Amino acid sequence: GPFKGVPFVMKDLLGAPAGEPLHNGMRFLKRLNYISHEDPYLAVKFREAGFISIGRTNTPEWGLMGTTEPAAYGPTHNPWNLAHSPGGSSGGSSAAVAAHVVSVGHGGDGGGSLRIPASMCGIVGLKPSRGRVSFGPGMGECWHGMANEGVMTRSIRDMAGVLDCIHGVMPGDPYTAPTPARKYSAEVRTDPGKLRIGLMTQLPRKESLLHPECKKAVQTTGELLSSLGHDVELSHPDAYDETEWLVHWTHVVNAQSAATADEIEATAGEKIGEGDIEPYAWRFVEEGRKISAASYLASMNWLHAWARRMAAWWDDGFDLLVTPTLGEPPPALGDMGGPADDLLGKWERNLQVIPFTPAQNASGQPGISLPLHWTPDGLPVGVHFVAEYGREDLLLRIGSQLEQARPWTD
Repeated sequence: GPFKGVPFVMKDLLGAPAGEPLHNGMRFLKRLNYISHEDPYLAVKFREAGFISIGRTNTPEWGLMGTTEPAAYGPTHNPWNLAHSPGGSSGGSSAAVAAHVVSVGHGGDGGGSLRIPASMCGIVGLKPSRGRVSFGPGMGECWHGMANEGVMTRSIRDMAGVLDCIHGVMPGDPYTAPTPARKYSAEVRTDPGKLRIGLMTQLPRKESLLHPECKKAVQTTGELLSSLGHDVELSHPDAYDETEWLVHWTHVVNAQSAATADEIEATAGEKIGEGDIEPYAWRFVEEGRKISAASYLASMNWLHAWARRMAAWWDDGFDLLVTPTLGEPPPALGDMGGPADDLLGKWERNLQVIPFTPAQNASGQPGISLPLHWTPDGLPVGVHFVAEYGREDLLLRIGSQLEQARPWTD
């Protein structure tokens, strides 16, 4: 394959090749030494591309946190400052890529879990369009289509090359994203043309002031885009400011967590004990078990209608939306995932850090975090680019243009 012999890491959540450990960040599965019994299509595609997996990377339990500090394996540290979070839920992979252990690391993204750690670790993280990468054969979709799998890299070239290897419809997939017109690697160093770009320099719903470093990151990126010939203006979809979308997205996450617990217990043949799961994760299960099927489907229907309102913004002639990836620079370890007894408060703190990224999981649109800004004390701050559904090609073109204009790989 094109990446023959290249070292690689795979996240300890979904995707594990048959015969390899898969613990999902859980003490329960770690205690059982659970082994994956089936090759996912994605693992096969990584193998056929030539990647050599050298290990599994740390993840919060079930990927339910924007930092990587599970009780099962302890915290992952940010390579730029060991006192800070590397993000999550793909924080083990992002730290490995940022620290130059590997050039490519696998991850998943149900609320930003490729883009959050990419932002915190100063690398590139792309959430593909819904249906771009198959979850088969074991699953048709994950989190009702809100979760996606992909990779993090240090360059646009590598991101495009890997996406060429892993995208595409597979037997039995319930749906797939539109087939690209050509290889994604051909988009690298391709002139994106003159684009109309909207900047979002405020938090959704205007609940509080955006952190000044995150605002500065978007503003300086807007200036750079203007200097490259693009039309840049302050604009974003009105749907981003609706108060309900995050409520319904959380509703779905709770219900899916309950289903995950049931599935793991059925597979293991025993109940999850009190010492087997963190109270933070178990709260999702308890909340999910209160949700009726009708209520769950009502939330999904609401989100589908909301996604159409989000997508309508592109009909006004915009090509890209630019937002901060996160609401603040990388927090200290323990801030988002510490041992606080207020479990709901801990979840709400996570949502404060990730106010932008879950929207694309709910809408199905692709998004990419680029390492375009740094704080005065040397912490990375990502800038988030969103395109219409199926337009990863445009994200790669603009990413390549910005990488040439403001190089970050060295």
